[in-house]
Amino acid sequence: MRPARAAAASWAFAALGGSLLGAALQLQQPRLWSAGAYAALLFAGLAGLAALSRRWRWPLRAWRMPAGLAMALALACGALAAGGLAGWRAAAYAQGALDPALEGRDLQVVGVVAQMPQRNEGGTRFRLDVESARWADERLGSAPRVPARIALGWYREDSSLWGRATEGRAAPGDAAALHAGERWRLTVRLKAPHGNLNPHGFDSELWLWEQGVHASGYVRTGARDAAPAHLQSTWLHPIERAREAVRDAVFERVADARQAGVIAALVTGDQGAIDRSDWDVFRATGVAHLMSISGLHITMFAWLAAHAVGALWRRSGRLMLRVPAPQAALAGGVLLAGLYALFSGWGVPSQRTVWMLATAALLRLTGRRWPWPHVWLLIAAVVVAVDPWALMQAGFWLSFVAVGILFATGFMRPAEEAAGRSARLLAFFREQWVITLALTPLSLLLFQQVSVVGLLANAVAIPWVTLVVTPLAMLGAVAPPRWELAAWAVQVLALLLRWLAALPYATLSMAAPPVWMAACGVAGGVLLAMRLPWSLRTLGLPLLLPVLLWHAPRPAAGQFELLAADIGQGNAILVRTATHSLLYDAGPRYSLESDAGHRVLVPLLRAFDERLDMLVLSHRDSDHTGGAPAVLAMQPQAALSSSIEAAHPLQSVRPARRCEAGQRWSWDGVDFEILHPAGGDYLSFTKPNAISCVLRIANGGATVLLAGDIERLQEAALVSRTADLRADVLLAPHHGSKSSSSAAFLEAVRPRIALVQAGYRNRFGHPAPEVVERYAAQGVKLVESVRCGAVLWRSREPGEVGCERERNARYWHHRLP
Repeated sequence: MRPARAAAASWAFAALGGSLLGAALQLQQPRLWSAGAYAALLFAGLAGLAALSRRWRWPLRAWRMPAGLAMALALACGALAAGGLAGWRAAAYAQGALDPALEGRDLQVVGVVAQMPQRNEGGTRFRLDVESARWADERLGSAPRVPARIALGWYREDSSLWGRATEGRAAPGDAAALHAGERWRLTVRLKAPHGNLNPHGFDSELWLWEQGVHASGYVRTGARDAAPAHLQSTWLHPIERAREAVRDAVFERVADARQAGVIAALVTGDQGAIDRSDWDVFRATGVAHLMSISGLHITMFAWLAAHAVGALWRRSGRLMLRVPAPQAALAGGVLLAGLYALFSGWGVPSQRTVWMLATAALLRLTGRRWPWPHVWLLIAAVVVAVDPWALMQAGFWLSFVAVGILFATGFMRPAEEAAGRSARLLAFFREQWVITLALTPLSLLLFQQVSVVGLLANAVAIPWVTLVVTPLAMLGAVAPPRWELAAWAVQVLALLLRWLAALPYATLSMAAPPVWMAACGVAGGVLLAMRLPWSLRTLGLPLLLPVLLWHAPRPAAGQFELLAADIGQGNAILVRTATHSLLYDAGPRYSLESDAGHRVLVPLLRAFDERLDMLVLSHRDSDHTGGAPAVLAMQPQAALSSSIEAAHPLQSVRPARRCEAGQRWSWDGVDFEILHPAGGDYLSFTKPNAISCVLRIANGGATVLLAGDIERLQEAALVSRTADLRADVLLAPHHGSKSSSSAAFLEAVRPRIALVQAGYRNRFGHPAPEVVERYAAQGVKLVESVRCGAVLWRSREPGEVGCERERNARYWHHRLP
């Protein structure tokens, strides 16, 4: 390669790397700058890149500069351009946020259903593109400004669980008449997107940001509200209407709803159609990526479409004279893959794959033959330019690291493409082994779990799903009987996967390692998998060992810490000593198919590699026990202590020891004691709150009091029965309800810090304003999960707390006014 061309390639490589770095740095910002500032960065970066390019005739040219300086400048300019572009887009997008003055107020909106509705036992969820809005009370004046796209729930009348989650408003069954593309007039109540924020947890606010949703809410159908009205069917969103029709047809044709859910997910991209228990099996066997429209499906479809277009193109001599068949096949394959991605819902993984295929196809069509690192970085840069927030998604890193590994280990060589069947089969298994080995550390960082049986499961599932299930599922759209064959194929695969998932040690869980350690582990896995002499491959072992042997730090002997999880309206507090762990309450059940156990607590416990010694459920209310089944299933060794009755369903899952005042135990120099209820309280209680298990934890230097949902009468009993109630940290009784936290109780406890675990804009109004004033009058620092996210407190620093929303603040996170 000539020196000038080599220098240009070097700075181009640096510029592509810089673009990824710039976007990544912008995503770390806790707050956005002005749009003008980002525009200036973008202009400066583009101007710098133009100056470095060979097209400009400035004295500043890459081949007249030292190579190191040219690469440094290209790196900086690429970072400025990408960071400026990402920030400018974010600043423009943030202008559409919901006005806080509109939260919790009744609005009447007219809009078009923008996506196929998601129906379940509790009601219907859907997205609405708002066309107009006004106050439900016409006397309030000028029309409010409502975000362009909102997420709504229309809940069933007979779903008390959904009703509690949405301020108790019920809706008739008319939601079943809702379809994509229809224009409706609805009375709604909105709030800003506000999700739970926990260490290593799913960032729902980022997900909504990427989806373009600025507000969520529910349809009002009370006696005083205007009835929802279907205005007309439109030609808007025809693809969504077609997706909905196909999904509904699958469920009508296939008798088994679980098999129908998998087929619907493969055809239309509706991942919500898959049963939650099936998702657990798919994750345990490492095949979850196959059970939705993923990059593999889009790529497979592009390959099949390219072969079909090429075969048809070769039948016309006139067409071949205009455009060679290979080029037509390549362009047709990418185009049809894009249409398939649109039909599957145009999800973020599908978008990434389409842009990847389009970039690679453009390089080939223009005759560019770049080295694989340049191609790899270019594809990544294009995807990040289109969607900067993809860098925060696990799927982005898994897919691009996997592709990079295949490039680096030589699986993209043409020689293997031309090999025989036996060589291809051997290459397939070696490819799976290489990817599994190299991605294990990254999977531990992202999910804290790796499927031990994943290599075998994928060896069977990839060809079965790719070559049998998915084609049959897609053919069913034009020949519905094919769906019955697809259901049979799904059933056969499910039997194998359930057997593999039930094997001992089918999955390996470890504490989430630091980022630098995971990066070293990935490098070690790649080194072990590369086609090098074993004397060099073994150098990867020292890089792998730290991530495999990593243990999350724990408190020192005699110390303890609390992690109050952000779980919405409910309680869930993890208590850790040097070698033991206890979970106090397990959070709420959000809906009929979702609870705090699956969504928050199981990932949280896995991230810290926790083995619970005890689960204490203060009382039977669902906002304290909703996540217990999932936690108990994950922690078979944990003892259960609670005040639940003998006939409670959880007793069949794990027999519970009744908590009574006077029970004591000690772990690692830390004392635990149950203060309430007394044995006689079980005979006279009028509601479950009265027998909430109250737990005191102390090490001689710091004390914590976890009070459940006790109310004034129980607080008075505690004060009279306990000589010394003083504590540094108090879990505010009953989430800060006005029926609790009496002045006499607070005077007896005299806490420094009070924790309030409650949902954002919850229907109960927790914490009550008068209770907040009562804590303030006592000089107590009130820490609310709504403002703080997950709360971390350590006994060695009893006056300090750490807030997840402060530690990992990002500009897309909702901030309370």
